[in-house]
Amino acid sequence: MATYKPVFYTAPSVKGRPAWADPSIEGTRVEKRLRFNEYDDNYKVDRSSYIRTYSVIGGMPRNPKGRTGLRGRGLLGRYGPNHAADPIVTRWEKADDGTDLTIDGKKVLEFIAIKREDTGEWAIPGGMVDPGEKVTATLLREFQEEVVCGNPNMNEEDQNELKRKIANFFKTSGSEIFRGYCDDHRNTDNSWIETVAINFHDDSGEVIGNLSVSPGYEAKGAKWKRIEASFKLFASHQNYIKTVAEKRNAYF
Repeated sequence: MATYKPVFYTAPSVKGRPAWADPSIEGTRVEKRLRFNEYDDNYKVDRSSYIRTYSVIGGMPRNPKGRTGLRGRGLLGRYGPNHAADPIVTRWEKADDGTDLTIDGKKVLEFIAIKREDTGEWAIPGGMVDPGEKVTATLLREFQEEVVCGNPNMNEEDQNELKRKIANFFKTSGSEIFRGYCDDHRNTDNSWIETVAINFHDDSGEVIGNLSVSPGYEAKGAKWKRIEASFKLFASHQNYIKTVAEKRNAYF
């Protein structure tokens, strides 16, 4: 029986210990130990999993979904679960006459998608939860950073007003679509991504449904895109928008 000996890799950018990364624990002593399967008050990071309690062997957490072929943290900052948040902002697509578009007898949804800088794939505009930050705050921050702040046609006053409008919209709406393990190319045997995906739907299209989107500094594109099976997305994101369509009885 072949012995499993995966390559060990942690990116230099992670080893450099930016604010979003843990100190290295492989064969070294750290000032404050990492606490797994619970909230780590030493680093203000939640290391509990949405899936289940994960094993810690030789001081290293083990991916609860199994082997990935890579040890270490790779491109991820945290050992164990790296928590993310994905806001799915939707509206009903309109036909040329201004009525709700239907296909096969079902209304059609659109959502705000961003084109990722790293892979060039379309994705939901989300990101990692910062230390001490609530998921609700991450959802709003990431959406504003990746979709609103890049708009070159808006002055600072208009941007601030739009941010307030979006913040209020996020407070008064939102339906959880998914909470769990994210099938992401960055996952390793010791570090993985878990996310919460929330749908913020503008049913009338009058709140932020007419939002003209522009990519922020972490994206190279941002557009309203139709939710349909043929539109391929980054990682597990296609599953999330499919669930949104199912919950709203929309075309997919």
